[in-house]
Amino acid sequence: MPAHGKHRRKKSGPLSRGILAAGTGGAVLALPLIGATGAHAAEPASPAVKSAAVTRSAPAAVTKDVPKTYTVVSGDSLAKIATAEKIKGGWQKLYKDNRDVVGGNPSLIVPGMKLTLGAKASGAAAKPAAAKPERAEAKPAAKAAPAAAKAAPAEKTTAASEATASGWAAPVEHPVVTTQYHQAGASWSSGYHTGSDFQAASGTSVRSIGPGTVVSAGWSGAYGNEVVIQHSDGMYSQYAHLSSLEVSAGQTVTGGQEIGLSGTTGNSTGPHLHFEVRTGPSYGSDVDPIAYLRSHGVTI
Repeated sequence: MPAHGKHRRKKSGPLSRGILAAGTGGAVLALPLIGATGAHAAEPASPAVKSAAVTRSAPAAVTKDVPKTYTVVSGDSLAKIATAEKIKGGWQKLYKDNRDVVGGNPSLIVPGMKLTLGAKASGAAAKPAAAKPERAEAKPAAKAAPAAAKAAPAEKTTAASEATASGWAAPVEHPVVTTQYHQAGASWSSGYHTGSDFQAASGTSVRSIGPGTVVSAGWSGAYGNEVVIQHSDGMYSQYAHLSSLEVSAGQTVTGGQEIGLSGTTGNSTGPHLHFEVRTGPSYGSDVDPIAYLRSHGVTI
């Protein structure tokens, strides 16, 4: 009897119940039930989590899509702006994000230039700053406007063709000399004007007068932003007070190629182009620039 009682207790134990479940198909039913229960619990929770994630992330995405814009003022530099605006990555990050706006030289930023802070500036963002859409909307209002717009490219094409044919060109289109070479005056350290000044509003295209190689392009004290080019005949031309530069040292250029935009940087009384021709790359080796241009067939 005691042995029989022990046998009964074994059947009522966990092992016995497990065998019974397996024998009746309980394990087969239990596994789908557990799986179904888990799936049933997970299915409603997953959409809820996704919905909550979408709801919470939407405002963050809107915030990131609205970068801050900074307008450059006199005396600014990329380093100064990056420090003041606490740009992560410093001026290098600020320059990288705005290279299309600043250009090839990070030290050349001018008042009025708009920089994007914290996100890379896109071409789409740059176009409104130039007010191009406003011009496009204004043109349909007057029939004469499209004709004028078409005439401008034709005029540039003609000038470029002339420069290509001769290999030489005036530093600006429709050149008008406002200050003659060797004009005397106390305004100049040498006692006279070492070049010829051409009438040029800020932003006017400045062109290389002939084929050559850029010797220097950057800041040059009283001359502001300047470009110096050595030409195939060994002479040098200098373009000063520029608002922006389109070339860099070592670059090869052709006659009539744009090298920068006119401005009033450095010691300047107003927007214009100061132009010199020299026998060497530096100040003090000047010759008559108008006579030089005419010797290459340029009419001024």
